[in-house]
Amino acid sequence: MKDVRILFMGTPDFAVSSLNALVEAGYQVVAAVTQPDRPVGRKQLLTPPPVKQAALAHGIPVLQPEKIRESAALEQVLACQPELIVTAAYGQILPKQLLDTPKYGCINVHASLLPKYRGGAPIHKAIIEGEAETGVTIMYMVEALDAGDMISKVTVPITERDTVGTMHDKLAAAGAKLLVETLPALLAGELQAEAQNHDEASFAPTIKRADERIQWDKSAEQIYNQVRGLNPWPVAFTTCQGKLWKIWWVEKVELSGQFAQPGTILERTDDGLIVACGTGNVKITELQPEGKKRMSMHDFLRGAGAAVEKGIRLGDE
Repeated sequence: MKDVRILFMGTPDFAVSSLNALVEAGYQVVAAVTQPDRPVGRKQLLTPPPVKQAALAHGIPVLQPEKIRESAALEQVLACQPELIVTAAYGQILPKQLLDTPKYGCINVHASLLPKYRGGAPIHKAIIEGEAETGVTIMYMVEALDAGDMISKVTVPITERDTVGTMHDKLAAAGAKLLVETLPALLAGELQAEAQNHDEASFAPTIKRADERIQWDKSAEQIYNQVRGLNPWPVAFTTCQGKLWKIWWVEKVELSGQFAQPGTILERTDDGLIVACGTGNVKITELQPEGKKRMSMHDFLRGAGAAVEKGIRLGDE
């Protein structure tokens, strides 16, 4: 069954693992559909998405429609005559005509244990919410956000030190492995899909700027989870005397006998700043001051941050 005509649809690094796994397993990927090249970085250099780069490296033709629902784009994709469509973080909901075309259907590799955390930021959300585990679900696609019947799942633990970066890599690898393990039974018609309980659905919408701001009246545990759930992208932030600080890492700490308004610097130590939270405290150990590179708090306090003292309140514009 490895000669089945597979159309792969995906865009970021997460999807590359699944594309590579299909190729390495010997499946016939007739084309890859991904988002158009976009300007990236300060110089706004036009940059191809990771899936395009990987597909071209494998000699796979690439299609990059701006909107998959437009008739010209749809005709171009259908001309590939796919018998199975595999998607992973493609970024657009597929039209019914495309969903109904492949003999073996359209399946999606999604980085959560559905019906929990449908949407564009399931890895971030799982860590921010303090989950002890997450996983990957392979499901049939429908004309609704991550709502199709589930085909297979794998659970992946989240450790206390995991970030969205480390979990991204773990889940990308787990999803790729699950995909190639699932396909033989799927193509042989031996799998029974399970409908999602929509009453249990929760959502993980794309991260917005407001989600990145640290609210110091939250608990130390919540702030710790927020920081690691936004590391290394897009990174949590606060302000100090009107200057923006990106906060790359904090540690939860106990500091008995000191109480202050949330956001207040309680102590300045050699390796960090201990800050009061709604309940508990955190020590900022790594940051990126406005206009500067990422650095340890130790280096910052010895240089540009020499004037940052106990009693200053963060996030208090």
